[in-house]
Amino acid sequence: MKGKTTAEQIVLNMLSNDAFSIWLGIELLSIAEGSCELKMTVRSEMTNGFSIAHGGITYSLADSALAFASNSHGRKSVSVETSISHTKPCEIGDVLIATATEKSLTNKIAVYDISICNQKKEVVALFKGTVYRTSKVW
Repeated sequence: MKGKTTAEQIVLNMLSNDAFSIWLGIELLSIAEGSCELKMTVRSEMTNGFSIAHGGITYSLADSALAFASNSHGRKSVSVETSISHTKPCEIGDVLIATATEKSLTNKIAVYDISICNQKKEVVALFKGTVYRTSKVW
């Protein structure tokens, strides 16, 4: 990983060992300390009985964005509280972009907002996550 920032090295390592994010088809668009941007496409096996994306799909995309953004500082961080609001349905073929933004960072706790938009730049979900920052380093 020569030439990569510490944040990039951490997140690429996390992603390579994250079978679920790989199954989702997540692509890392950008990473910096405290923020990241991810992309994925909704597939037919991700839909529910209404033929729209299962709510767990956008939740999982946002959860991955939370994990990557919060660990990008170099300390192992784990979620302690999360919530999501689904604002618009997602259909097969929709390309989703999750953008994680750090809102608060202390020695032990950090808070992030993650917005998910479709290819039309419409907000389809809003996610908030709080993480506990352990003393373990990457």
